[in-house]
Amino acid sequence: MLGKVLVLSASAGAGHIRAADAIEKALHARGLASDVQNVDVLKYTNQVFRHLYSRAYLDLVNKAPEVLGWLYDRLDTPGKNENIRLAFDRFNTGPFVKLLDTYRPDVAICTHFLPSEIIGWLKRKGRVDIVNAVIVTDFDVHAMWLNRGSDHYFVALEETREHLVALGVPGEAVTISGIPIDPVFSERKDPRSMRRKHGLEEGPFTILVSAGGFGVGPVEHIIEALGRLPSRAQAVVVCGRNEELKKKLAAAVRRLGPANVTFHLVGFTTEMDELMTAADLFVGKPGGLTTSESLAKGLPMVVINPIPGQEERNSDHLLEEGIAIRCNNLPTLPYKIDRLIRDPGKLHLMRANALALARPHAAFTVVEALDALNAGRPSSAPSAATPKRRRRKLVL
Repeated sequence: MLGKVLVLSASAGAGHIRAADAIEKALHARGLASDVQNVDVLKYTNQVFRHLYSRAYLDLVNKAPEVLGWLYDRLDTPGKNENIRLAFDRFNTGPFVKLLDTYRPDVAICTHFLPSEIIGWLKRKGRVDIVNAVIVTDFDVHAMWLNRGSDHYFVALEETREHLVALGVPGEAVTISGIPIDPVFSERKDPRSMRRKHGLEEGPFTILVSAGGFGVGPVEHIIEALGRLPSRAQAVVVCGRNEELKKKLAAAVRRLGPANVTFHLVGFTTEMDELMTAADLFVGKPGGLTTSESLAKGLPMVVINPIPGQEERNSDHLLEEGIAIRCNNLPTLPYKIDRLIRDPGKLHLMRANALALARPHAAFTVVEALDALNAGRPSSAPSAATPKRRRRKLVL
């Protein structure tokens, strides 16, 4: 039993939050915690800091991805600028430290590096005795995930584990778990049934486009490109909560006129697992969570405009494993997809490769591994016969 657990994420992109939700579900399903709180740590910071971490990040993704890539490479040196970054984070996360002081968790499971860094610093100062577990939510590990107060790392690939070991992390402190995704993605469902449920035809080749990671312009260009596909197909375009985007894409579909592709525009959905089950091919950006969900469904991918840095590295792994193709020039998209449609053997191999790399039960692997590790950890909690010492209030 893990006792009181804080599942900690940060809303800098949706992936960290989704991974945290998956961990929370796994904890409840296995009954491994006496209490669980799932917290977006940015809600426990000041407004300016919160904006820098969330809004500014999204602005860079959509408007200046090359700057984000430069920062990714610039900061990817273990230990470099660590003290400066930590001082900045400590200055802005006082409410989070108060949460730790109030809740007093036994275990923290971090799907973002910010909370693990603060907890690690407090551990090094002897101010907390919390198991500090870190889940890396991309295929590669960036230097910002590393801190000297982490007890255990969970990673997606054996290569990532080898990278950490080469950097000096003890091998026994790293588990190859995969990236945690909602347990629903491990459920086997019938593709034809899912197509009927979502108003799709059963027969045509089905393409799933995730528009959430793109600005409006690129998604419109993707629709225009798919409209030139020589083969008959249907495309499901998931727009998320962006109603303005959905309206603009509907107008783009109308401008196409007659085409071999039938388009279905979908707003926010909690049934992405069913749409992935219904699809033959995924077109989109290779974020860690989206990629892991696609792998769980054995879904080949066409990678478009990966964010420089973490998504490009995710893309490299997918290409190396024969799971994806990459389209660098949107005018060639219909040509590249048509080649796949006309080569079912290659598609079958890509699907098999995806399933071989998939770890749909990653969330359960994480919580069960932590439970086993915690069982062998010396208890620092006072026994029932020992008076409890007064706990010192945490101050940054």
